[in-house]
Amino acid sequence: MADHITHLRLVSIPVADVDRAKSFYVDVLGFEERFDGPFGEGMRWVELAPPRSQATIALVTWFEQMPPGSVTGLVLDTPDAKAAYEDLKERGVEFTGEVREDPWGTSASFVDPDGNGWVLMQSPPWA
Repeated sequence: MADHITHLRLVSIPVADVDRAKSFYVDVLGFEERFDGPFGEGMRWVELAPPRSQATIALVTWFEQMPPGSVTGLVLDTPDAKAAYEDLKERGVEFTGEVREDPWGTSASFVDPDGNGWVLMQSPPWA
């Protein structure tokens, strides 16, 4: 079988206010800006990514079928879920629970300002 698909490139994140969302992802979570510029008539393309990440996110406002806050279950790797939880909680991130320890890893769930759901995931030592 040919290797037609090589990696996840981009995920669209529906937001109400691009500037507010960009500030959260860049200033609070530490994402890098990869691009911010015009995208067609009256639209703006904002593409961000965690440092050193190949996959990016695009902050979108134009998909009727994707209202702000409708994306959930996105997972971000972290080497230390407990430390990330404490640091981000101090920065004002809204977590939906405490840090969980499961056989598949240590995690903490949070939402962005629009309610999109994310999970910080620390892989278990055996992974």
